[in-house]
Amino acid sequence: MAHWPKDVGILAVEAIFPAQYVDQEQLEQFDNVSAGKYTKGFGQAKMGFVTDREDINSLCLTVTSNLLRRYNIDKSTIGRIEVGTETIQDKSKSVKTVLMQLFEEEGYTDIEGIDSKNACYGGTAALFNSLNWVESSAWDGRNAIVVAGDIAVYPKGPARPTGGAGAIAMLVGPNAPLVVDRKVRSSHMQHSYDFYKPNPLSEYPTVDGQLSIKCYLSALDKCYQRYCTKAEKELGVKHMSLDQLDAFLFHSPFCKLVRKSLARLVLNDFVRLPADEAVSKYPALEKFVGVQLEKTYADRDVEKASMDSSEDVFAAKTAKTLRISNQVGNMYTPSLYGGLISHIISRSPSEHAGSRIGLFSFGSGLSASMFSIKFAADGSPGSPLHQLCSQLAFINPMLERRTCVPPEDYTKVLADRERDHKLAPYTPSAPIDNLLPGTYYLTHVDEMYRRTYAVVPS
Repeated sequence: MAHWPKDVGILAVEAIFPAQYVDQEQLEQFDNVSAGKYTKGFGQAKMGFVTDREDINSLCLTVTSNLLRRYNIDKSTIGRIEVGTETIQDKSKSVKTVLMQLFEEEGYTDIEGIDSKNACYGGTAALFNSLNWVESSAWDGRNAIVVAGDIAVYPKGPARPTGGAGAIAMLVGPNAPLVVDRKVRSSHMQHSYDFYKPNPLSEYPTVDGQLSIKCYLSALDKCYQRYCTKAEKELGVKHMSLDQLDAFLFHSPFCKLVRKSLARLVLNDFVRLPADEAVSKYPALEKFVGVQLEKTYADRDVEKASMDSSEDVFAAKTAKTLRISNQVGNMYTPSLYGGLISHIISRSPSEHAGSRIGLFSFGSGLSASMFSIKFAADGSPGSPLHQLCSQLAFINPMLERRTCVPPEDYTKVLADRERDHKLAPYTPSAPIDNLLPGTYYLTHVDEMYRRTYAVVPS
């Protein structure tokens, strides 16, 4: 349809991570587990965490404020703000309404959108809703802001090293340097109790780890098969496979699962080819000709052969997208978009120009989608793509300037958080010395649970 806005997608991206982290090697020693359990077994190096000075409201306030400031965005040009999060501060009041503090003093209150929630999928739901809004009859010419933020914490035990925290904000609108492909999104939704949070008094989830991994891989299979079918029709690709994508990004609960997931897509490509072509291209998978994917989730032989067959593909298309996940941990809803930022900063704008990437989003319970993004053809200096890439130059310095906290102190922070996170009145006690300029932080919770925030001076 000719009246659709042109090239709707992501115009700008901003991210924040906690100012402190725990080293996973040190955590292995502290937890008295085998060396490499967290680093090699999960593929994690560092895990960011917040103190009682930061909550989901402050994280989202900080990242949205930084987006507005870094890109010099005129607030009158924003017509929608939607937040994706599973970190529920209040059972009724949305985080989006808290973000209105950044707009209402100047009289900009005609802004649609609220919060989207389903485990780690909420950020993608918020992005899809915002893209849909720009392409709808309701669109009035303004842009949208999508915010994905979460605090991932677990009780003491095997899941604790897979925590993390952070927030990412994206400006969405037409004429974007990162264009979300139309009519090729694929989804898989079903009912599952693999990861959920039924206790309103606790931040900790109830997790069935093995079931969750099976749900993730099963949803990945289904979304990829549907995406390929749609892409062949809508993008004019004769046979869709990983060969047609310059990179593939995944929601990353931990990096090792992403490694297995890329191998899973190679297995899908193998299954989708005629037998003779499949064996010629993937000789290590020859004995699995005719295999039924749904019967292979616990098959170690299939997994090993797929991993062996995908080493080069992983190195070329996915490994560098795990930079933030490896250094920060699982941010839940921002996780996939941390992969997007990691991919952007791994190459020059000219290398990105004209490329297409695939993205897989998963949230337990479960909701999953796959989609693709086409980078603008022009990556020359001064182009929108070059400007977006250049604005993310702060990511690596921000990761490097964080403070390493001993596991003993990290464990105490979580114990205090478990004890205090529902108290009212409450005044946080953690220092603010290491918070970056422009960071919003909690100053007080009054007897009516109303929260007050301040900002570290720039």
